[in-house]
Amino acid sequence: MKRVGIALVILGIVGLYYGVAGYDRRSTILDLGGIKATATEHRTVPMGSVAGALALIGGLVLLMAPRSKRP
Repeated sequence: MKRVGIALVILGIVGLYYGVAGYDRRSTILDLGGIKATATEHRTVPMGSVAGALALIGGLVLLMAPRSKRP
């Protein structure tokens, strides 16, 4: 569970720091024989600050939780 907790803490910090993720989309506008026109459009996807905060809090809870005893 410690590994999952550490991963959640890291993902939460990254999510809070960056806030958005961006990507480029290329599409063909015009295609006439040997002439080709393309356009590149940059899009962003908002990553919720709430999701980053929840991941951070969940990771901290997992790191602070007492270990279960195995028989």
